[in-house]
Amino acid sequence: MLKLRRATVVETYSVESTPHAAAGEQRLLVELQEPAASAKAPRREAIADVALVGRAEAGDELIVNTQALDLGLGSGGFDVVHVNLTRGLDGDAPAGANVMKLNYTSLQHTVEPIERDELKLPLERPVAVLALHGQLAGVAWAFAQLAPQAKLGYVQSEGGALPGGHSRTVRTLRERGLLAGHVTAGAAYGGEAEAISVAGALHHGLGALGWDAAVCGPGPGIVGSSSSLGHGGMAALDSAHVALALGCATLLVARMSSSDERERHRGISHHSLTVLDLLLEPVTVALPAGMRSPVGADLRAGLGAVFAAAGNSTRPPAPRERPAVAVQLDGPLAERSSRIARHDWRRATVDLPAYAESGLPAETMGRGIVADPLFFAAALAGGSVLAELAAAGEGE
Repeated sequence: MLKLRRATVVETYSVESTPHAAAGEQRLLVELQEPAASAKAPRREAIADVALVGRAEAGDELIVNTQALDLGLGSGGFDVVHVNLTRGLDGDAPAGANVMKLNYTSLQHTVEPIERDELKLPLERPVAVLALHGQLAGVAWAFAQLAPQAKLGYVQSEGGALPGGHSRTVRTLRERGLLAGHVTAGAAYGGEAEAISVAGALHHGLGALGWDAAVCGPGPGIVGSSSSLGHGGMAALDSAHVALALGCATLLVARMSSSDERERHRGISHHSLTVLDLLLEPVTVALPAGMRSPVGADLRAGLGAVFAAAGNSTRPPAPRERPAVAVQLDGPLAERSSRIARHDWRRATVDLPAYAESGLPAETMGRGIVADPLFFAAALAGGSVLAELAAAGEGE
Protein backbone atom coordinates (compact mmCIF):
# COMPACT_ATOMS: atom_id res chain seq x y z
CA MET A 1 0.00 0.00 0.00
CA LEU A 2 1.01 3.62 -0.45
CA LYS A 3 2.54 5.24 2.60
CA LEU A 4 1.23 8.79 2.51
CA ARG A 5 1.52 11.49 5.17
CA ARG A 6 0.41 15.08 5.48
CA ALA A 7 3.17 17.66 5.53
CA THR A 8 3.67 21.43 5.49
CA VAL A 9 6.26 23.19 3.34
CA VAL A 10 8.85 24.91 5.53
CA GLU A 11 11.24 26.10 2.82
CA THR A 12 11.43 25.96 -0.98
CA TYR A 13 14.44 25.88 -3.28
CA SER A 14 14.79 26.72 -6.95
CA VAL A 15 13.30 24.46 -9.62
CA GLU A 16 16.01 22.41 -11.33
CA SER A 17 15.36 22.32 -15.07
CA THR A 18 16.85 23.40 -18.38
CA PRO A 19 15.57 25.78 -21.06
CA HIS A 20 14.72 22.68 -23.12
CA ALA A 21 12.37 21.12 -20.53
CA ALA A 22 8.84 22.27 -19.76
CA ALA A 23 9.30 21.67 -16.04
CA GLY A 24 11.69 20.13 -13.60
CA GLU A 25 12.07 19.22 -9.96
CA GLN A 26 11.57 21.45 -6.96
CA ARG A 27 13.44 20.66 -3.76
CA LEU A 28 11.59 21.30 -0.53
CA LEU A 29 12.03 21.11 3.21
CA VAL A 30 8.81 19.82 4.73
CA GLU A 31 7.53 19.13 8.21
CA LEU A 32 5.47 15.99 8.66
CA GLN A 33 2.27 16.38 10.63
CA GLU A 34 2.70 13.98 13.53
CA PRO A 35 -0.04 12.69 15.88
CA ALA A 36 -0.96 15.06 18.69
CA ALA A 37 0.99 13.01 21.23
CA SER A 38 4.22 13.70 19.37
CA ALA A 39 6.34 16.48 20.84
CA LYS A 40 7.91 17.56 17.55
CA ALA A 41 7.18 16.81 13.90
CA PRO A 42 10.30 15.78 11.92
CA ARG A 43 11.57 17.93 9.09
CA ARG A 44 12.66 16.11 5.94
CA GLU A 45 13.70 16.80 2.38
CA ALA A 46 11.11 16.26 -0.34
CA ILE A 47 10.95 16.68 -4.09
CA ALA A 48 8.04 17.89 -6.19
CA ASP A 49 7.71 17.00 -9.86
CA VAL A 50 6.55 20.40 -11.12
CA ALA A 51 5.02 18.98 -14.30
CA LEU A 52 2.73 16.75 -12.22
CA VAL A 53 1.98 18.61 -9.00
CA GLY A 54 3.00 22.21 -9.69
CA ARG A 55 5.27 24.50 -7.69
CA ALA A 56 4.99 24.71 -3.94
CA GLU A 57 5.32 27.69 -1.64
CA ALA A 58 6.17 27.93 2.05
CA GLY A 59 3.12 27.10 4.11
CA ASP A 60 1.47 24.86 1.50
CA GLU A 61 -0.14 21.70 2.79
CA LEU A 62 1.01 18.56 0.98
CA ILE A 63 0.47 14.84 0.85
CA VAL A 64 3.88 13.18 0.55
CA ASN A 65 4.90 9.60 -0.12
CA THR A 66 7.38 8.69 2.63
CA GLN A 67 7.95 5.02 1.88
CA ALA A 68 11.39 5.12 0.19
CA LEU A 69 12.97 7.36 2.82
CA ASP A 70 11.43 5.35 5.65
CA LEU A 71 12.91 2.16 4.16
CA GLY A 72 16.32 3.76 3.75
CA LEU A 73 16.64 2.84 0.07
CA GLY A 74 19.87 3.93 -1.58
CA SER A 75 18.15 6.01 -4.25
CA GLY A 76 15.25 7.19 -2.10
CA GLY A 77 16.83 9.80 0.16
CA PHE A 78 13.79 12.08 0.11
CA ASP A 79 10.03 12.10 0.26
CA VAL A 80 8.02 12.65 -2.93
CA VAL A 81 5.10 15.06 -3.16
CA HIS A 82 1.94 13.18 -4.11
CA VAL A 83 -0.35 16.20 -4.26
CA ASN A 84 -0.31 19.85 -3.20
CA LEU A 85 -3.60 20.34 -1.35
CA THR A 86 -3.19 24.11 -1.29
CA ARG A 87 -2.72 24.84 -4.99
CA GLY A 88 -2.25 21.64 -7.00
CA LEU A 89 -5.74 20.26 -7.65
CA ASP A 90 -6.75 22.00 -10.88
CA GLY A 91 -4.29 20.77 -13.52
CA ASP A 92 -5.40 20.90 -17.16
CA ALA A 93 -4.24 18.70 -20.03
CA PRO A 94 -1.99 20.48 -22.55
CA ALA A 95 -3.36 21.04 -26.02
CA GLY A 96 -3.03 17.95 -28.18
CA ALA A 97 -2.47 15.60 -25.25
CA ASN A 98 -4.53 12.45 -25.73
CA VAL A 99 -2.48 9.57 -24.26
CA MET A 100 -2.11 8.62 -20.62
CA LYS A 101 1.16 7.96 -18.83
CA LEU A 102 1.19 6.19 -15.47
CA ASN A 103 -2.27 5.14 -16.59
CA TYR A 104 -4.70 3.66 -14.09
CA THR A 105 -2.73 5.02 -11.17
CA SER A 106 -3.56 8.08 -9.11
CA LEU A 107 -0.79 9.93 -10.97
CA GLN A 108 -2.09 9.28 -14.49
CA HIS A 109 -1.79 12.32 -16.72
CA THR A 110 -2.12 13.09 -20.40
CA VAL A 111 0.74 13.66 -22.84
CA GLU A 112 1.03 14.27 -26.56
CA PRO A 113 2.89 11.29 -28.06
CA ILE A 114 5.49 11.71 -30.77
CA GLU A 115 4.48 8.53 -32.62
CA ARG A 116 2.98 10.31 -35.61
CA ASP A 117 5.65 9.57 -38.22
CA GLU A 118 5.27 7.20 -41.15
CA LEU A 119 7.23 4.02 -40.45
CA LYS A 120 10.49 4.08 -42.40
CA LEU A 121 12.95 1.23 -41.96
CA PRO A 122 15.78 0.50 -41.60
CA LEU A 123 16.86 3.51 -39.54
CA GLU A 124 20.57 2.88 -40.29
CA ARG A 125 21.82 4.82 -37.27
CA PRO A 126 23.64 3.36 -34.24
CA VAL A 127 22.10 3.00 -30.78
CA ALA A 128 24.00 2.52 -27.53
CA VAL A 129 22.05 0.68 -24.83
CA LEU A 130 22.95 1.49 -21.22
CA ALA A 131 22.78 -0.70 -18.14
CA LEU A 132 22.83 2.24 -15.72
CA HIS A 133 22.05 5.95 -15.91
CA GLY A 134 25.49 6.63 -14.44
CA GLN A 135 27.03 5.60 -17.78
CA LEU A 136 25.26 8.34 -19.74
CA ALA A 137 27.68 11.21 -19.12
CA GLY A 138 30.76 9.16 -20.01
CA VAL A 139 29.18 7.86 -23.20
CA ALA A 140 28.05 11.33 -24.31
CA TRP A 141 31.41 12.95 -23.53
CA ALA A 142 33.48 10.32 -25.32
CA PHE A 143 31.12 10.40 -28.32
CA ALA A 144 31.57 14.17 -28.59
CA GLN A 145 35.37 13.88 -28.51
CA LEU A 146 35.36 11.78 -31.70
CA ALA A 147 32.24 13.22 -33.35
CA PRO A 148 31.89 16.84 -32.18
CA GLN A 149 29.45 17.79 -34.94
CA ALA A 150 27.21 14.75 -34.59
CA LYS A 151 23.84 14.89 -32.85
CA LEU A 152 23.40 12.39 -30.01
CA GLY A 153 19.94 11.97 -28.48
CA TYR A 154 18.83 10.24 -25.30
CA VAL A 155 15.82 7.94 -24.93
CA GLN A 156 14.96 7.34 -21.28
CA SER A 157 13.46 3.91 -20.75
CA GLU A 158 11.97 2.18 -17.75
CA GLY A 159 14.16 0.43 -15.19
CA GLY A 160 15.10 3.37 -12.98
CA ALA A 161 13.52 6.68 -12.02
CA LEU A 162 10.53 7.45 -14.23
CA PRO A 163 10.42 11.29 -14.07
CA GLY A 164 12.58 12.80 -16.79
CA GLY A 165 13.20 15.87 -14.65
CA HIS A 166 14.89 13.79 -11.96
CA SER A 167 18.19 13.55 -13.84
CA ARG A 168 20.71 16.29 -13.15
CA THR A 169 23.02 14.55 -15.59
CA VAL A 170 20.61 15.11 -18.48
CA ARG A 171 20.24 18.77 -17.53
CA THR A 172 24.02 19.23 -17.53
CA LEU A 173 24.54 17.39 -20.82
CA ARG A 174 21.81 19.42 -22.53
CA GLU A 175 23.22 22.70 -21.23
CA ARG A 176 26.68 21.78 -22.54
CA GLY A 177 25.39 20.64 -25.93
CA LEU A 178 26.44 17.02 -25.44
CA LEU A 179 22.88 15.76 -25.94
CA ALA A 180 20.65 16.92 -28.78
CA GLY A 181 17.41 15.85 -27.14
CA HIS A 182 15.70 13.86 -24.39
CA VAL A 183 12.66 11.68 -25.05
CA THR A 184 10.95 9.71 -22.28
CA ALA A 185 9.43 6.40 -23.38
CA GLY A 186 6.96 3.93 -21.92
CA ALA A 187 6.15 4.65 -18.28
CA ALA A 188 8.98 7.20 -18.11
CA TYR A 189 7.69 10.75 -18.51
CA GLY A 190 8.71 14.39 -18.29
CA GLY A 191 11.28 14.59 -21.10
CA GLU A 192 11.28 17.16 -23.87
CA ALA A 193 9.05 14.82 -25.84
CA GLU A 194 6.91 11.82 -24.86
CA ALA A 195 6.83 8.44 -26.56
CA ILE A 196 4.50 5.54 -25.92
CA SER A 197 7.29 3.06 -26.67
CA VAL A 198 11.07 2.88 -26.98
CA ALA A 199 10.56 1.92 -30.62
CA GLY A 200 8.56 5.09 -31.23
CA ALA A 201 11.14 7.21 -29.41
CA LEU A 202 14.09 5.85 -31.41
CA HIS A 203 12.21 6.05 -34.70
CA HIS A 204 11.28 9.69 -34.09
CA GLY A 205 14.67 10.74 -32.73
CA LEU A 206 16.79 9.06 -35.41
CA GLY A 207 14.30 10.02 -38.12
CA ALA A 208 12.32 13.21 -37.65
CA LEU A 209 14.72 14.84 -35.16
CA GLY A 210 17.78 13.96 -37.22
CA TRP A 211 19.89 12.39 -34.48
CA ASP A 212 23.05 10.78 -35.82
CA ALA A 213 23.05 8.31 -32.93
CA ALA A 214 21.04 7.56 -29.82
CA VAL A 215 21.66 6.42 -26.28
CA CYS A 216 18.88 4.41 -24.66
CA GLY A 217 18.74 3.54 -20.98
CA PRO A 218 16.98 3.94 -17.64
CA GLY A 219 16.85 7.02 -15.46
CA PRO A 220 18.80 7.27 -12.19
CA GLY A 221 18.05 5.06 -9.22
CA ILE A 222 17.93 1.64 -10.89
CA VAL A 223 15.61 -0.93 -9.35
CA GLY A 224 17.49 -4.03 -8.28
CA SER A 225 17.80 -7.30 -6.41
CA SER A 226 20.51 -9.93 -6.25
CA SER A 227 18.69 -12.21 -8.70
CA SER A 228 19.56 -12.73 -12.36
CA LEU A 229 16.37 -11.20 -13.77
CA GLY A 230 15.02 -9.01 -10.96
CA HIS A 231 16.64 -5.68 -11.77
CA GLY A 232 16.07 -2.62 -13.91
CA GLY A 233 19.09 -3.46 -16.04
CA MET A 234 16.92 -6.00 -17.83
CA ALA A 235 15.38 -3.08 -19.70
CA ALA A 236 18.56 -3.21 -21.80
CA LEU A 237 17.43 -6.54 -23.24
CA ASP A 238 14.19 -5.05 -24.53
CA SER A 239 15.86 -1.87 -25.79
CA ALA A 240 18.55 -3.80 -27.64
CA HIS A 241 15.96 -5.99 -29.35
CA VAL A 242 14.01 -2.88 -30.38
CA ALA A 243 17.13 -1.23 -31.83
CA LEU A 244 18.02 -4.37 -33.76
CA ALA A 245 14.48 -4.65 -35.13
CA LEU A 246 14.61 -1.04 -36.35
CA GLY A 247 17.75 -1.73 -38.36
CA CYS A 248 20.19 0.04 -36.03
CA ALA A 249 23.76 -0.97 -35.30
CA THR A 250 23.29 -1.88 -31.63
CA LEU A 251 25.96 -1.39 -28.99
CA LEU A 252 25.69 -2.64 -25.42
CA VAL A 253 27.54 -0.47 -22.90
CA ALA A 254 28.46 -3.12 -20.35
CA ARG A 255 28.27 -2.44 -16.66
CA MET A 256 31.78 -3.02 -15.28
CA SER A 257 33.50 -2.41 -11.98
CA SER A 258 36.98 -2.82 -10.57
CA SER A 259 35.99 -2.32 -6.94
CA ASP A 260 32.32 -3.08 -6.29
CA GLU A 261 32.06 -4.92 -2.98
CA ARG A 262 29.61 -7.36 -4.56
CA GLU A 263 31.45 -10.04 -6.48
CA ARG A 264 28.62 -10.40 -9.00
CA HIS A 265 29.26 -6.85 -10.24
CA ARG A 266 33.06 -6.98 -10.54
CA GLY A 267 34.59 -7.28 -13.97
CA ILE A 268 31.56 -7.34 -16.24
CA SER A 269 28.46 -7.29 -14.04
CA HIS A 270 26.10 -10.24 -14.04
CA HIS A 271 23.47 -7.70 -15.19
CA SER A 272 25.26 -7.22 -18.52
CA LEU A 273 26.29 -10.86 -18.83
CA THR A 274 22.67 -11.96 -18.47
CA VAL A 275 21.57 -9.58 -21.22
CA LEU A 276 24.38 -10.77 -23.51
CA ASP A 277 23.39 -14.35 -22.78
CA LEU A 278 19.67 -13.83 -23.57
CA LEU A 279 19.91 -11.59 -26.65
CA LEU A 280 18.39 -13.19 -29.73
CA GLU A 281 20.94 -11.60 -32.06
CA PRO A 282 24.58 -10.54 -31.61
CA VAL A 283 25.37 -6.93 -30.76
CA THR A 284 28.54 -4.88 -30.42
CA VAL A 285 30.10 -4.63 -26.95
CA ALA A 286 32.71 -2.02 -26.06
CA LEU A 287 35.68 -2.82 -23.83
CA PRO A 288 38.34 -0.45 -22.53
CA ALA A 289 41.70 -1.09 -24.17
CA GLY A 290 43.63 -3.68 -22.21
CA MET A 291 40.62 -5.75 -21.18
CA ARG A 292 40.39 -9.14 -22.87
CA SER A 293 37.29 -10.14 -24.78
CA PRO A 294 35.82 -13.67 -24.52
CA VAL A 295 36.71 -14.67 -28.09
CA GLY A 296 39.62 -16.22 -29.89
CA ALA A 297 41.63 -19.40 -29.42
CA ASP A 298 42.07 -18.97 -25.70
CA LEU A 299 38.37 -18.94 -24.86
CA ARG A 300 38.86 -19.95 -21.25
CA ALA A 301 41.36 -17.17 -20.59
CA GLY A 302 39.10 -14.68 -22.33
CA LEU A 303 36.12 -15.68 -20.21
CA GLY A 304 38.27 -15.53 -17.11
CA ALA A 305 39.02 -11.91 -17.96
CA VAL A 306 35.31 -11.19 -18.27
CA PHE A 307 33.98 -13.09 -15.27
CA ALA A 308 36.83 -11.95 -13.05
CA ALA A 309 37.80 -8.35 -12.39
CA ALA A 310 40.07 -7.80 -15.38
CA GLY A 311 41.66 -4.38 -15.35
CA ASN A 312 42.75 -1.97 -18.07
CA SER A 313 45.67 0.32 -18.76
CA THR A 314 44.12 3.15 -16.72
CA ARG A 315 43.56 1.12 -13.58
CA PRO A 316 46.01 1.92 -10.75
CA PRO A 317 47.52 -1.04 -8.95
CA ALA A 318 45.50 -2.10 -5.94
CA PRO A 319 47.21 -2.77 -2.64
CA ARG A 320 45.46 -6.13 -2.41
CA GLU A 321 43.75 -7.74 -5.39
CA ARG A 322 40.63 -9.81 -4.85
CA PRO A 323 40.97 -13.42 -6.01
CA ALA A 324 39.77 -14.11 -9.53
CA VAL A 325 36.46 -15.88 -9.99
CA ALA A 326 36.96 -19.50 -11.01
CA VAL A 327 35.49 -20.28 -14.43
CA GLN A 328 34.48 -23.84 -15.26
CA LEU A 329 33.54 -24.35 -18.91
CA ASP A 330 31.44 -27.45 -18.36
CA GLY A 331 27.72 -28.07 -18.78
CA PRO A 332 25.38 -25.06 -18.80
CA LEU A 333 28.22 -22.60 -18.31
CA ALA A 334 29.85 -23.78 -21.53
CA GLU A 335 26.65 -23.02 -23.44
CA ARG A 336 26.36 -19.65 -21.75
CA SER A 337 29.99 -18.89 -22.55
CA SER A 338 29.49 -19.50 -26.25
CA ARG A 339 26.42 -17.24 -26.31
CA ILE A 340 28.37 -14.46 -24.65
CA ALA A 341 31.37 -14.95 -26.94
CA ARG A 342 29.30 -14.63 -30.15
CA HIS A 343 29.00 -10.84 -29.82
CA ASP A 344 31.23 -8.31 -31.62
CA TRP A 345 33.68 -7.30 -28.88
CA ARG A 346 35.59 -4.09 -29.64
CA ARG A 347 38.28 -2.27 -27.67
CA ALA A 348 38.64 1.48 -27.38
CA THR A 349 41.34 3.65 -25.83
CA VAL A 350 39.91 5.85 -23.07
CA ASP A 351 41.16 9.03 -21.40
CA LEU A 352 40.08 8.95 -17.78
CA PRO A 353 42.10 12.02 -16.68
CA ALA A 354 40.51 14.18 -19.39
CA TYR A 355 37.04 13.00 -18.42
CA ALA A 356 37.80 13.68 -14.75
CA GLU A 357 38.68 17.27 -15.70
CA SER A 358 35.49 17.75 -17.73
CA GLY A 359 33.38 18.56 -14.68
CA LEU A 360 30.76 15.99 -15.67
CA PRO A 361 29.33 13.52 -13.14
CA ALA A 362 32.05 11.12 -12.02
CA GLU A 363 30.62 9.04 -9.21
CA THR A 364 28.84 5.71 -9.04
CA MET A 365 27.35 4.51 -5.76
CA GLY A 366 29.73 6.77 -3.86
CA ARG A 367 32.82 5.68 -5.81
CA GLY A 368 34.74 8.10 -7.99
CA ILE A 369 37.12 7.52 -10.89
CA VAL A 370 40.09 6.72 -8.67
CA ALA A 371 38.07 4.22 -6.63
CA ASP A 372 36.37 2.52 -9.59
CA PRO A 373 38.17 3.37 -12.85
CA LEU A 374 36.75 0.41 -14.76
CA PHE A 375 33.16 1.63 -14.41
CA PHE A 376 33.97 4.94 -16.07
CA ALA A 377 36.40 3.43 -18.56
CA ALA A 378 33.63 1.13 -19.79
CA ALA A 379 31.28 4.07 -20.34
CA LEU A 380 33.97 6.05 -22.18
CA ALA A 381 34.73 3.01 -24.34
CA GLY A 382 31.04 2.81 -25.19
CA GLY A 383 30.95 6.43 -26.33
CA SER A 384 34.05 6.01 -28.46
CA VAL A 385 32.78 2.87 -30.18
CA LEU A 386 29.38 4.52 -30.73
CA ALA A 387 31.13 7.38 -32.54
CA GLU A 388 33.03 4.87 -34.66
CA LEU A 389 29.79 3.12 -35.58
CA ALA A 390 28.22 6.46 -36.55
CA ALA A 391 31.21 7.45 -38.67
CA ALA A 392 31.29 4.08 -40.40
CA GLY A 393 27.56 4.18 -41.12
CA GLU A 394 27.13 0.73 -39.60
CA GLY A 395 23.55 -0.36 -39.67
CA GLU A 396 23.17 0.53 -43.34
